[in-house]
Amino acid sequence: MTTPRFGVVTDGGLDVYPTLHNDVPVAPFAVNFGSTTYRMTEITREELYRQLQTNPTHPTSAQPTPQDWMSAMQAPGTPEVLAVTTSAGLSGSHNSADQARQLLAGPGAPRVTLHDSGTLSAALAFQVHAAVTAAERGLGIEQAREWMRAVHAETELYFTIETLEYLRRGGRIGRVQAAVGGLLNLKPVVMVDKAAGTYTNAARARSYRGAIQALTEQVTRRFGEGTPLRVGLLFGDHPEDADAALAQLAARHPIVWSDRTGVNPVLSVHVGPRALGVAAAPGAWPWER
Repeated sequence: MTTPRFGVVTDGGLDVYPTLHNDVPVAPFAVNFGSTTYRMTEITREELYRQLQTNPTHPTSAQPTPQDWMSAMQAPGTPEVLAVTTSAGLSGSHNSADQARQLLAGPGAPRVTLHDSGTLSAALAFQVHAAVTAAERGLGIEQAREWMRAVHAETELYFTIETLEYLRRGGRIGRVQAAVGGLLNLKPVVMVDKAAGTYTNAARARSYRGAIQALTEQVTRRFGEGTPLRVGLLFGDHPEDADAALAQLAARHPIVWSDRTGVNPVLSVHVGPRALGVAAAPGAWPWER
């Protein structure tokens, strides 16, 4: 294998897919229940869901500290590091990474390039995969960033949730609430706006099952029926939701790659126990065409 010219690191906004190149050092987010703090590596999804139902204190999430980022940036042991962050429109992680980059500057420290993914979760996983692929082929950071920008441009991330309550409590509801008219009985289909890197509403439905259908219809509307797709699925405490979404998509598209993973504990703070997400992109990866 070619010796990588740079290492890739990211933050806890990543949801990891076993069949993608997602095994990279991570600057972890944290979950706070009042005065009790768990780094995302210290609490399981199952424990988080239990606490969401039983703990009277609603949790908040905290971005990685500059020290967390410094540890991640030093982990690859390479002269150059590409740090891929969750959208600056959704998290302060990018700013924290920039502070870490400045603190690391000096003799013997890696040269750090920051890249704002403009997204998170499964769509961030696609970009990390692109970056690691470039590194493993012995290519440079600029080629990796070119591939990541191409992946970002063609990838759409949608999710739906059983209740808006967790987005509301976490203060993340913004344009989503405005789009559904504040009616909490409606189920939104949310997407990440490409220009702003923030959440916006794509559709809505009167039931959660209907929202899953509306989500997959949004994917088809975006890419056109019959277009081959790569599909990264996300689920909360109901894995069968991902199976249902994949079956609906497979009825209208050839699926050239798919995988599924559970929403990580920190992101689950904002969406709650039952959620479904889909990152979709057309055809082969940009570097395979």
